[in-house]
Amino acid sequence: MSTSIEPIENRLLGMLPAEDQARVFPLLEPVTLTPGDVLCESGDSGSYVYFPTNSIVSLLYLMESGASAEISVVGNDGMLGIALFMGGGSTTTRSVVQSAGHALRLSRAQFEAEIDRHGALHNLMLRYSQALITQMAQTAVCNRHHTIDQQLCRWLLLSLGRLPGNELLATQELIANMLGVRRESVTEAAGKLQDLGVIEYRRGHITVLDRARLETLSCECYGVVKHETERLLPWTPCRKVRHTPLAA
Repeated sequence: MSTSIEPIENRLLGMLPAEDQARVFPLLEPVTLTPGDVLCESGDSGSYVYFPTNSIVSLLYLMESGASAEISVVGNDGMLGIALFMGGGSTTTRSVVQSAGHALRLSRAQFEAEIDRHGALHNLMLRYSQALITQMAQTAVCNRHHTIDQQLCRWLLLSLGRLPGNELLATQELIANMLGVRRESVTEAAGKLQDLGVIEYRRGHITVLDRARLETLSCECYGVVKHETERLLPWTPCRKVRHTPLAA
């Protein structure tokens, strides 16, 4: 059974002007993403760029010891393959699907040809790159200076902002790997949030019951990233063309 995917479900694609949509949308290929899928390994150049619609992908930095930590998350707010836009080719991070869903991908050659036009997508990518750098920098600061309780709140809010609804599928082990901390620390922090009535956690299923309270318990890092992203990429979709939804 196929699922129709509207390209404008991804904010970057949705912000393209009509003429750019008409040119780019037919080139997009829908893909289904499942948790644990690796879209790009550290050191790879990548054959595609991905625009998630209702999935989340984590960018992880891997240590020689095998330990890892998440440096940013990408959902319907952005794209994967920033190294191809920046001109560096390869990347030092691993892109791993965190939350199942769908994405639209564009081949490397097609993406680079569109960027070479120096049009709307090129300008959007410049601003998205700055927003992504802000998220990475804030994550580094957060991991160094804030408690695991605050880091968990930030992580939940960042993930929730890239998904419809108030539910997340994430085991405590996965969250621990993303934050680069011990699983026991995540268990303790999640237990505190559940006791406060902020979340409900059952078998890898997290429901946020009180988002406003979650924001007050988080550090300032979430607010900084959210504000900068909204400043650089205000959500103003340019849906002016008729197109056929893509089937996954």
